[in-house]
Amino acid sequence: MGTAEFAVPGLKKLVSAGYNVAAVVTTPDKPAGRGLKLQSSPVKKAALELRLPILEPTHLKSDDFFNQLKAIKPDIQIVVAFKKLPDRIWKLPPLGTFNLHASLLPMYRGAAPINWAIIHGEVETGLTTFFINDKIDEGNILLQSRIPISDDMTAGQLHDAMLEPGADLILRTLEGILDGSIQPKKQEVSDSVKPAPKIFRQTCLIDWNKTAFEIHNFARGLSPYPGAYTHFEILGKSMTIKILKTRVVENPHDIPPPFHIHILKKSLLIGCGQGGAIAVERVMPEGKIEMTVSDFINGLSNSSKSLRLLLRK
Repeated sequence: MGTAEFAVPGLKKLVSAGYNVAAVVTTPDKPAGRGLKLQSSPVKKAALELRLPILEPTHLKSDDFFNQLKAIKPDIQIVVAFKKLPDRIWKLPPLGTFNLHASLLPMYRGAAPINWAIIHGEVETGLTTFFINDKIDEGNILLQSRIPISDDMTAGQLHDAMLEPGADLILRTLEGILDGSIQPKKQEVSDSVKPAPKIFRQTCLIDWNKTAFEIHNFARGLSPYPGAYTHFEILGKSMTIKILKTRVVENPHDIPPPFHIHILKKSLLIGCGQGGAIAVERVMPEGKIEMTVSDFINGLSNSSKSLRLLLRK
């Protein structure tokens, strides 16, 4: 059961290992793009290539979907990047239903664990398989694997770095359940556990009152999607800009005053409210494609001299 690209390597690995994938459950096709043509999920596309039976329930609580699953008689169900399952669905298989989550549970329970791990400046995260229960991301842990996070790694890069290790963990978890070598363990929760709630547009607005390191982590934690954004003023007009690549300015002589912008050939230096500055290197202006700051500045021509940072809550 899955939708996003994150679930595809695990599905392919199960098939290549010889397991009988009796069905693939994914979301129905949705209109997307300018022409609003129906688009299949990455998991459905992979299932079609693998010639696997596909279920696309509109409502997971429907009797039709439940009866379809009962007719298949699954021994076990594997969930990756999917929706919350009704009790009778995850309880159906005799060997249970397990999920692959992109964090070291109980850290970063929720919809956006990859993003929040980077936003909070973690140097390590990982992957967890766990048995699903009636609470989100709180079931008994099966296996975990650790993944380092470098200082400049973006959410997109961390996502990609997790694909193959995630597929391997799914396979090892399934093998361990079948041969009885895995002993599920309860999640130990402490005050240091951080959540990973869903990210909305307002979540992505940069708070320039924070430190340079916090803003750098925030930008890379939301890059390339959905993208941290801010507002510039150019010739009296407001422009919304997504900031997709940054670095912390190391030389104290290069740091502008808080909330001021220094324009260089290949970057914009922006002073942060609590000290330090970041150099912005890649941006996406509203309605345009991603570009280097150099191209952005060239596009502004002489008006770049009037570029100001707008602070909005």
